[in-house]
Amino acid sequence: MWFVLSLIIGGQQFLNAQDNQLQTQLKVNQLIEKKAEYHRLSGGEQDGYRIKIHFGVDRDKMRSVKTKFSSRFNEFATYEDYQQPNWVILVGDYKTKLEAFESLKKIQAEFPNAFIVKGKIKVR
Repeated sequence: MWFVLSLIIGGQQFLNAQDNQLQTQLKVNQLIEKKAEYHRLSGGEQDGYRIKIHFGVDRDKMRSVKTKFSSRFNEFATYEDYQQPNWVILVGDYKTKLEAFESLKKIQAEFPNAFIVKGKIKVR
């Protein structure tokens, strides 16, 4: 009798453990789906940091600075933006300020007025 009772209790615990694993997996799958949906809705962008290397009203000057930067630092993504009344060049897609700061130190050797700005970045 004791043996049968312990088998029943042990079996019930086993089923409960399997049920908990299934519920956990379902929750994980729901979170993955929510993240994918958020990614679609946000256009693949999230809050992060970039480095501003230039801003000014002269569009031709902005383009020459961008060309100069790209020839020296081709490993960084560059973005042109118009923030009225200035043309702006932003560099990189950094999730944390620390990541941006590491690149900023390299960039400031050639572009001493560069600085970190908060904004939307492309998700990799």
